[in-house]
Amino acid sequence: MPRRLGLTGSIGAGKSTVAALLREAGLTVIDADALARQVTAEPAVLAELAALWPDVVSGQGGATQLDRAALAARVFGDPTQLAQLEALTHPRIRTATAAALRAAAERGESWVVQDIPLLFEKGLDAGMDAVWVVDAPRELRVQRLLERSGLSREQVLAREAAQWSPERKRARADTVIENTGTLEELRAQVSRELGALQAGIPAKS
Repeated sequence: MPRRLGLTGSIGAGKSTVAALLREAGLTVIDADALARQVTAEPAVLAELAALWPDVVSGQGGATQLDRAALAARVFGDPTQLAQLEALTHPRIRTATAAALRAAAERGESWVVQDIPLLFEKGLDAGMDAVWVVDAPRELRVQRLLERSGLSREQVLAREAAQWSPERKRARADTVIENTGTLEELRAQVSRELGALQAGIPAKS
């Protein structure tokens, strides 16, 4: 199997941009959020979501739609409901991840990136061969989210508070990607760190 690079970061840090740069460099990136969206679009999962939270699913049959914002608002900050959602979706996400890893192995890839927002919070860093944390100063991260997400400052800060602090993530990282400059500066940094990784500099045991 390929070695696994865990990619995470605080909200607004630019993790998705780094993931895109790694794809640009030719690596397979397994995006946990994208897999979650695929899983929650499956008819069987939509039916179970509708049974649990009728107000977050609309339509019938092939026209059924999930209101992701409503679902997030329902489960965010409620450990019981969040656990219900995770019990429904996480086994399917793990199955899809395993399939993607097998496909990468069949292609002969040496490294695969797993883009996981809650990598540390869910204890998934233990299964990685190396971990990158993308970070930026708090006010810069908040401003990025305010500009693109439609969330209020209070909502952004609440979501950040539900995750590990940037300092705690940085302390556990093998590499910290500092996303404070231009895209070209970020691309150069990612290229440099990826080169070191692929050159065989010892990863986390």
